[in-house]
Amino acid sequence: MTLLVVSILVLIIDGWQAFGRAAQGERAARMQASAQWSQGAFVNPQPMHNDSWLAFTEMFDASPDGSPDSPLPLIDIDPQMFDTPPPTGLRVTWFGHSTMLLEIDGKRVLTDPVWGERTAPWSWLGPQRWYTPRLALEDLPSLDAVVISHDHYDHLDYPTIAAMRTWDTVFVTPLGVGAHLEYWGVPPENIIELDWWQSHKLGELEIVCASARHASGRTGLDNQATLWAGYALIGPQHRVYFSGDTGMFPGLQEIGDRLGPFDLTMLEAGAYDQAWPDWHLGPEQAVAAHQLLRGKVYMPVHWGLFNLALHGWTEPLERTAVAAAAAKIEVYVPRPGESFEPERVPEFERWWPQLPWRTASQYPIAASQLDSLR
Repeated sequence: MTLLVVSILVLIIDGWQAFGRAAQGERAARMQASAQWSQGAFVNPQPMHNDSWLAFTEMFDASPDGSPDSPLPLIDIDPQMFDTPPPTGLRVTWFGHSTMLLEIDGKRVLTDPVWGERTAPWSWLGPQRWYTPRLALEDLPSLDAVVISHDHYDHLDYPTIAAMRTWDTVFVTPLGVGAHLEYWGVPPENIIELDWWQSHKLGELEIVCASARHASGRTGLDNQATLWAGYALIGPQHRVYFSGDTGMFPGLQEIGDRLGPFDLTMLEAGAYDQAWPDWHLGPEQAVAAHQLLRGKVYMPVHWGLFNLALHGWTEPLERTAVAAAAAKIEVYVPRPGESFEPERVPEFERWWPQLPWRTASQYPIAASQLDSLR
């Protein structure tokens, strides 16, 4: 028992700074005034289903290919590339998982930056990244904004934010997440916190905080204490949608109707499970979400850097390719570190290895409470 108590204390002390801080004062009052706040926490319009017993039993049937066993075909980014704006006005560079650098109509926006080693509050415990960052933080070009979708560790990374805290940029977050950033040293005047459907303008670029179906929390005791969101980036010439983390929900139709069509959608395709089908889209529902959003080019994200589920690491891409072909949508899967312009999409290329994977019929992912979308 003493060893257990000591171990817990070590974990708490070592992770204390990364846990972040709860909202207080005016920040907390603004959260509580949100239409998404109810009985002490943020809530989804459609509650999320979780099957704890199924989650436990599936742990014994995890894919042996959950992580790569050989080096990936990585792209080393030349920082001088960003000195020349994209000819089409829109370019995206994928760093892995949900970290992308968007160059859109003269602005640069970085999404969910994760340069840390693990998706956890500790540097020595938790899911570890598969490869080094494709560009050092200090070699990034100047940014107009950093957008953060929610406060889970694979999207809000303490060592990354701590390294960026003095940068001359704004950090756009959903309600409550700014408390973590301010605790870590980001000046409060550089933090923009938004509720769903609120927006922030950077010159001619509008960043709209959109609804999502997910959750939040960093300690296990602060679940749903901050809001989660997706983002529409609307410029004078281009529109891009970034899902953050979301399950399938009717609000995607409304987002497409109000803010679309989108030149590019970046929707999560990885980290899914039948035991928690409402947390993430999964491949087939991501393709369907792309259609609801009225997207032109679809880029699968939330995969390719960490092992966060029980499926094989290539399965999301195999299933995405099948679903995209059936739906006749244009999809591109960049290598880690690769840039592309949605108006000049390269030919689809399978750069990942052939590994066993389950089809949609063998292992369907279907969100609950979606009769209106069926």
